[in-house]
Amino acid sequence: MKNTSDATRDLPRGMSRTGPVLFSYGFRPFFLASALWAIASLNLWMAYLSFGVPVASDYGTLYWHAHEMLFGFAPAVLAGFLLTAIPNWTGRLPIAGRPLAVLFAIWCAGRITMLLSGSTGIVPAAAIDSLFLPVMLLVCTREVVAGKKWKDLKVIAGLFVLSLANVLFHIEVIDGAGPELAIRFAIGAYVLLVTIVGGRILPSFTRNWINQFGRTDFPVPYNSFDAAIIIIGAVAFVLWAYAPHSTATWGTAGVAAVLNMIRLVRWRGWTTWPEPILFVLHATFLFVPLGFAAISVQAAGWLAEVAVLHVLAIGTISMMMLAVMTRAIRGHTGRKLKSSRMTNVSYVLLGCVALVRPLAELIPALSTEILAAAAIGWTAAFGLFALEHTPLLWSGRKPLTMRGG
Repeated sequence: MKNTSDATRDLPRGMSRTGPVLFSYGFRPFFLASALWAIASLNLWMAYLSFGVPVASDYGTLYWHAHEMLFGFAPAVLAGFLLTAIPNWTGRLPIAGRPLAVLFAIWCAGRITMLLSGSTGIVPAAAIDSLFLPVMLLVCTREVVAGKKWKDLKVIAGLFVLSLANVLFHIEVIDGAGPELAIRFAIGAYVLLVTIVGGRILPSFTRNWINQFGRTDFPVPYNSFDAAIIIIGAVAFVLWAYAPHSTATWGTAGVAAVLNMIRLVRWRGWTTWPEPILFVLHATFLFVPLGFAAISVQAAGWLAEVAVLHVLAIGTISMMMLAVMTRAIRGHTGRKLKSSRMTNVSYVLLGCVALVRPLAELIPALSTEILAAAAIGWTAAFGLFALEHTPLLWSGRKPLTMRGG
């Protein structure tokens, strides 16, 4: 029989058996809140479009909508992922309990003050909202440096860019200018994170899955070819941010589209079709080359930027976030890595939204109907996610398996 101290040492990292379950691991509060805010903020935006309901009017409802997608919903998912993944990378204990609750409260304060910016004032709201990403940056940098995982600093660099982009967004709005530059920088940062982390997890997950069947047709692991493609993608995004209609942007984004397609093929994603929770990661990464292709077409003057933004924001960023959330929740609550029928439906719905929403700019006569259909699909996708996963996030502790005899 083990004594209490021995049993405590055998607890898996982050699986404290006391205190609120919600704050026992980073993915729990942030994944749950991100889904709920994805639904609430989008429907507030649609209420404004459809019925003229005033929403953050002093800030500008259009700008508020763009901000809350890029700097409200998305950072919550990113925080949940990083606060869960970094302990695995570094071997250090995860942020949990009161520190996690404080970090979550900072995120919530940003959402509330931005929504009520007409009462709080735009500048105070922007100042409070701008706290979360830098704090996340400091926390994650501390963990990576303490764990001496220097190669993971490139992921931290993405947080740094997002922090600057958020501040730039507020400055541009307060100065009366459009925040298009900040939006392009933010989307570029998120997509680069997808190309970095995706290049790490997709070949690994796929190899592990293929290996179960005794096969040897493994995907090509991350190598210098992948690193070169990420650098080319970064150059393309910088060019797009500063000169979205230049010849250099057209050419570089076109090259990035082709190379990322080659990269995706090297991962042999089609072999994972029988396993939707894995296949969806490959299907989502397809929006990376599609997004670069859209940037190239925009630079040539054949596509509106709003359409490009939604290809990347919904197809590449939001779909990857949904796919990663469903997988992480199952893995970290002791469930089998198998997607349910409800989860598979949410994947399909969000994929349809990613394909349909850009059509609002291509078919102006049907823009109202297209926006409504996209909003319904988005709400349904994240609604199904919340319906299925809230019980796991709120109260589902991972079953405790003790080591030793």
